[in-house]
Amino acid sequence: MTRPLKIVFAGTPDFAAAHLQVLLDSEHRVIATYTQPDRPAGRGKKLLASPVKQLAQRRDIPVYQPQSLRDPSAQEELAALGADVMVVVAYGLILPQVVLDIPPLGCINVHASLLPRWRGAAPIQRAIEAGDAESGVTIMQMEAGLDTGPVVVESRCRIAPADTGGSLHDKLAELGGPALLRALEQLAAGSAEPRVQDDSAATYAGKISKEEARIDWQRPAEELEKQIRAFNPFPVCWTTFTDDRGEQRLRIYKAQLERGCHGDAPGTILGVDDEGILVACGREALRLQSLQLPGRKALPAAEILKGHRELFAPGNRLGQ
Repeated sequence: MTRPLKIVFAGTPDFAAAHLQVLLDSEHRVIATYTQPDRPAGRGKKLLASPVKQLAQRRDIPVYQPQSLRDPSAQEELAALGADVMVVVAYGLILPQVVLDIPPLGCINVHASLLPRWRGAAPIQRAIEAGDAESGVTIMQMEAGLDTGPVVVESRCRIAPADTGGSLHDKLAELGGPALLRALEQLAAGSAEPRVQDDSAATYAGKISKEEARIDWQRPAEELEKQIRAFNPFPVCWTTFTDDRGEQRLRIYKAQLERGCHGDAPGTILGVDDEGILVACGREALRLQSLQLPGRKALPAAEILKGHRELFAPGNRLGQ
């Protein structure tokens, strides 16, 4: 067994907290955590601690929340901790080169894609949206570029036809922990052989806006089905319908591709039954199966139809 390492961990969301838990359960010692400043959340806009901060506090690990790591005083504070290595997982702040150079073993990052494919902010969603057959987790040595560093360890998994952004997130969180421990073992033993990424094969996973999640019924149904899965549970695809209050937003959590020719205008409701609401697209159709009306919880389409069938009568159009 290699020597236990002193680790500073930097991360913010649930995906990061899952990896922090793996480190806490290992022989290594997490001496401090860095996470984003608390953010207002919910209707009351109360400050909410990140999942990483909540876990660290439960385990009595010091938490640092600088607004930036470009501040020399924050850099001095980090250097004074005396960590062997810094592990970064979905932290959300840029690490300047001076910070990357602080730990003797450098900084390593857990990224939720098979780099160089899907560098950037939303690799899980973009992989599903693009129809990729597989995804995975990459442990890389960090450098100043965006997810450009050499690969230390890679772990792959299949993307199933029914996978959503949420289910693939959970798969990759499970994969990432063991991969991270393998990378740390190699770094501690001096046996790591990082592989340089092929920049010519790089693709970019841009951040997803809520407006991007609006369904464009002109697009082929096959593309929309992937988008709906990719954006579940965040930001969740949506369209509009009209009732006596005017235009309303309808969130779509699940839909099924329906093959066959449908000549109606895109967005037209073609039929409803216990299986869902059939809607014409630019090519073929989608059967909407799980939906959320304004101010309500998400329900199977069959349940929504019991009380709101008139909203989804054949011939009505969504997204007008």
